[in-house]
Amino acid sequence: MNILEVKDLRISFKEEKKSIFDKTVYTEVLKGISFSMEENEIVGLVGESGCGKSTLSKVILGLHPQGQGSVIHNSKHPQMIFQDPYSSLNPAKTIGFILEEPLKNCTDMGAAERREKAEWMLNEVGLSKDFLNRYPKELSGGQRQRVCIAESLMLGSKLLIADEPVSALDVTIQVQVLNLIKELQEKYKLSILFISHDLRVVYQLCKRIMIMQEGLIIESGSTDEIYRNPQNEYTKRLLKSAGL
Repeated sequence: MNILEVKDLRISFKEEKKSIFDKTVYTEVLKGISFSMEENEIVGLVGESGCGKSTLSKVILGLHPQGQGSVIHNSKHPQMIFQDPYSSLNPAKTIGFILEEPLKNCTDMGAAERREKAEWMLNEVGLSKDFLNRYPKELSGGQRQRVCIAESLMLGSKLLIADEPVSALDVTIQVQVLNLIKELQEKYKLSILFISHDLRVVYQLCKRIMIMQEGLIIESGSTDEIYRNPQNEYTKRLLKSAGL
């Protein structure tokens, strides 16, 4: 069963006029994107900065007007794991408050039940309940990203979009967080759209990959197939630049 279906998605941005006499100009950012994701799979989305990856993720999550085409996801409360774990956490709130907030807004859980769920989810990402009373500034980058992962799972989401989730972390911490994502994906049968420009990271985590260039998915297939026998010249250049 497909958990996500994107069909012929087109998004255009209005360019800012330099004067009142200029005509309105639209730039097409997504140029007919179509793909689907099955339940319990990690799909890599690879492309250079400015190719439309972030716009696509925002449209899927309903954070950007849809434009033309359709987005259908068979999952309640799809969530995002952002690139920068510090800026995505409210610095004025404790970790406990941050984790409980989705439950306050979307469930009828009482205070004790919310606290118990927050403690349990922290344990799932390898952190103790002591972190509930800490603030984001008191955590390391890896710990913050673990909190972000915990937050994304508080409502039982089955569809996650991970937007460069380890690019802001040290290499050693990257490996730990990637292993955690894989463990949670297998345990909870999650579907993850994993956005990255790092082809080595994608190879470790994803069985299927899509290559994006200038608002189009120009090549897709199994990760082994794409890495061993790329068909598009742009894909070949990306692999070569990554030393693969």
